[in-house]
Amino acid sequence: MHTLYLISVWLHVMAAVIWIGGTIFLALVLIPAIRRPEFGSLALELIRWTVLRFRLIGWICFAVFIVTGTVNLVFRGVTWSDVFNPAFWRGSFGTVLTFKLTLVAIIFAVSALHDFVIGPRATTAWQRNPKSTETARLRKQAVQIARINLLLALVVTALGTMLVRGSP
Repeated sequence: MHTLYLISVWLHVMAAVIWIGGTIFLALVLIPAIRRPEFGSLALELIRWTVLRFRLIGWICFAVFIVTGTVNLVFRGVTWSDVFNPAFWRGSFGTVLTFKLTLVAIIFAVSALHDFVIGPRATTAWQRNPKSTETARLRKQAVQIARINLLLALVVTALGTMLVRGSP
């Protein structure tokens, strides 16, 4: 059983590495690169292909988070009776878990907004008129939402560390 727990934790961490690493790559490498004038003719297709590919990978990571997060809690001794016991949620583990799960829910919602609403609108506007104010506004919104999600993910990572290593 311990081996299954280690595999589950490893998969959970790898999903986080892939999702957070990919987000950092997009923010620090791809977005600045497509803003360079020499890449102007390639920018739209490059960003469109990359974000569509990363969107698929990201949502696979989210599915892995849900499954492995649940498995990890079970292996750590959390039961259904704990989930429905208010005292569990008032304890230090339950409090940290509450913050983590709340932020994860926000990340899922913000990701859905970014991936299925703002991002596609920005791409469509960019295809229609790359120089319009609407295109600039939507692209800026998409970048801001992605940055917020990245910051939330870093906080979730810290909370996950606190769950397994204890609160400060």
